[in-house]
Amino acid sequence: MKVTAVKGMNDYLPSEVELRDYIQSVILKVYERNGFLRIMTPAVEDAENIDKSEGGDNLNLVFKIMKRGDKLEKALASGNEKELSDLGLRYDLTLPLSRYYAGHKELLPSPMKCIQIDKVYRAERPQKGRDREFVQCDIDILGSDSPNCEVELICVTAEALQALSLKNFKIKINDRRILKSMLLKCGFEASQLDSVCISFDKLDKIGAEGVNAELTEKGFSADAVNSLNNILEKSPFTLDMMTELCDDTDAVQNLKYIIDTVKASVGDAFDVVFDISLVRGQGYYTGTVFEVESTDFRGAISGGGRYDNLIGKFIGQSVPAVGFSIGFERIYSIMKESGFKIPEKRLKVALLYNADSFAEAHKKASELREKYDVSMFETPKKTGKFLNKLQENGYGGFFIMGQSEEVNELK
Repeated sequence: MKVTAVKGMNDYLPSEVELRDYIQSVILKVYERNGFLRIMTPAVEDAENIDKSEGGDNLNLVFKIMKRGDKLEKALASGNEKELSDLGLRYDLTLPLSRYYAGHKELLPSPMKCIQIDKVYRAERPQKGRDREFVQCDIDILGSDSPNCEVELICVTAEALQALSLKNFKIKINDRRILKSMLLKCGFEASQLDSVCISFDKLDKIGAEGVNAELTEKGFSADAVNSLNNILEKSPFTLDMMTELCDDTDAVQNLKYIIDTVKASVGDAFDVVFDISLVRGQGYYTGTVFEVESTDFRGAISGGGRYDNLIGKFIGQSVPAVGFSIGFERIYSIMKESGFKIPEKRLKVALLYNADSFAEAHKKASELREKYDVSMFETPKKTGKFLNKLQENGYGGFFIMGQSEEVNELK
């Protein structure tokens, strides 16, 4: 039998779990302090829900669960591979939340401000920064179309990052309505916009020439591609420029309000910038989209947006919704690699005792627990080697019954 974890999933040592728990607890406290309520949903979702969720490329990364018993035998006999699966592991927390809200909305406040901190699963090709099982830390506001929801989510997410001592970051923001209006004005057809946006999303990676080449390769109208290329030559873009480049002036004013209100709320604690190239991969986003980019560590560390149509797929009526997700695994990697030390951490102490003196040792351990986290161990034959192993796993002191007068520090 194999002793290693499944590829793309991880085992964590006690010291690693301690850091992961600390990060989650800090994020959760900030979320709760701002009035958000925590919910939990199952890791398994109905296959039909997943297929209709507009999850973009994530739908190609779903872990599917085969039918069981007689249903599986019938599916195999049919010869149709699409009939083999009826369930799947969730690829994010937004689809489960939408289903949850649709089923429980009569019991929930409106608007609903909720927290989800849980594992999700994607059948990625495992590589650095790409695992198959990972944690997301989400906050969402459901039932309100006010732009103040975006403002609040941005401010609370930034507060959580700052509480983790991540200070140097900027928040990029866009609105898909602005981008799509601009693309329509260039001459692209409405049915082509999703494909165009996929290429446009790569602007910061492959540049305007790369986007132009990819759109040409896809066979789009040369006039539309040239019109877009002429616009890209005007980069960098400002929101004021977008009033001329697109027809959706309401979306432009909405985004301007969000940016101005965030800045008025937080001062110069962090920067909020308009980025026309920000698209986000999920197809369910309908309006504003945002990302947090660390200036110390390259890449996005949080992201989200508005998804006003997803809940409606369950109940047949539109319910406004917007969410922001912290990239927990990215944050964990940054803090681990930088050697982050948990502040105000109680010292872990090993209390060693003889096998026939448990009761006395238990009383002493109870006394020491007023100040320390204490674990009791029968005294091993090789005490030094044992203590070294404990130190490697986060212990900082020891107390030997019958020998110690006070806790000794492990150095």
